[in-house]
Amino acid sequence: MNPRRDFLRHSLALGLATSIGGPLVSPLSAAAPRRGAAAVNGAVPVDGTVTRLGGQGDGYKMTVAADGRQIVVVNDGPGWAPPPATFFSTRLWTAEGPPSEVRFAQLDGYPFVDRAAHPENAPHYYGNGVIAIGQNLYQFLATLDAAEDRPRRWTGAKLIHSSDGGATWQNLDGSRPVVWEDWNEQSRTRFPFFNEPDGCFSLLAFLQQGRAYGANRDGYVYVYGLNGSVDGLMNQLMLFRVPKERLLDRSAYRFFAGRAGSGRARWSADITDRRPVHTFPRGWVNYTNLFPGDLVVESWLPSVVWNEPLGLYMMSSAGIGCAPDGTEFGKPSYLGLWVSDNPWGPWRQIHEDTAWTPGGDPKARAYSPQIAPGWISADGKSFWLVWPDLAGIREFGRDEELVDAEMSKARDASERTTIEAAILRRYLPGFAMNAQRFDIRTD
Repeated sequence: MNPRRDFLRHSLALGLATSIGGPLVSPLSAAAPRRGAAAVNGAVPVDGTVTRLGGQGDGYKMTVAADGRQIVVVNDGPGWAPPPATFFSTRLWTAEGPPSEVRFAQLDGYPFVDRAAHPENAPHYYGNGVIAIGQNLYQFLATLDAAEDRPRRWTGAKLIHSSDGGATWQNLDGSRPVVWEDWNEQSRTRFPFFNEPDGCFSLLAFLQQGRAYGANRDGYVYVYGLNGSVDGLMNQLMLFRVPKERLLDRSAYRFFAGRAGSGRARWSADITDRRPVHTFPRGWVNYTNLFPGDLVVESWLPSVVWNEPLGLYMMSSAGIGCAPDGTEFGKPSYLGLWVSDNPWGPWRQIHEDTAWTPGGDPKARAYSPQIAPGWISADGKSFWLVWPDLAGIREFGRDEELVDAEMSKARDASERTTIEAAILRRYLPGFAMNAQRFDIRTD
């Protein structure tokens, strides 16, 4: 087993208090701005607000629970747990407070997904979208195929559920405890999506609409997915919706099937009728791997949040910067921000960066940008974007023998985790939660 590949393989897969560098945002003091996407003419990162929030891992999909805490997905790392800590394939954390004084804690009761406990050739599950609806929590987890002669592609999405705020969890069929199906157990009866056409809807993100989904008015949950795992499909954004009380019922899903002449959405129960709600630029999906046997990195899975004060939907997304040989993280990523009056678009771009280097760091390899739904100002005119960063990944690859020698010193699992975390901090200090404030320009 190659230790370097072992712990990097899948990582290359409300009112607020005072904001850092920004104004006090009391929900009672802000004047009501003009509403709707047409009022927005741009969004800009605010200089001097890049903030390192620590932890270790990636993902960072977020929702806002009924008690106001944000719930955060952390993949491939120990999160904010002190060493020695287990490296989880996925874990849920809570985040309380504004970026300037945020406090993180593990969400007790979440199913234990210890990466080291799974054999190298077993299926792995990685946290995607999470949503709080009242006291209910739902999370999709993505899984991959077992290809060895090309980058592994995303092939299925498992759905787990808690009805008590995260204290206990169950599988799609209501059974407990949550299980991590082996290859021969994966199927469409256990997963909402498995081996769909081109692998569509294996990577999923929920539309966020206020605390515990309380800002939703039409009774539907909207879920975004990608149309596949190769360029030309991965950059196509798909959508389905489902009545919020039937999220566990796959037969109730209705797929976006295009717009009528009036701009209204068409919906179909047949997944083959699906149509993109938006198409991102091509050229930002890896087709070979920096480390052989790794995966197609998660390009273009968006973060979509309802901005209640402005009366519009905001979307962030990024494509991975590929080297000339098609390997991932060969150059800075693409970052875009969009707005719309409807979950199904059309989406109008308000920010584009074809070489996303937060804070002006030319070595940055930022990816997976998330709009923190609990860190939107009371007037809607500013928000915080969070992301992980793999700056240093190429240097890490060149020091393979040194890294392997250090890992070989571990006498047990605890020492291995401690050494692994230290190596990642040295080579990949940005493989953590990073944040920056963006301001929205309105007419």
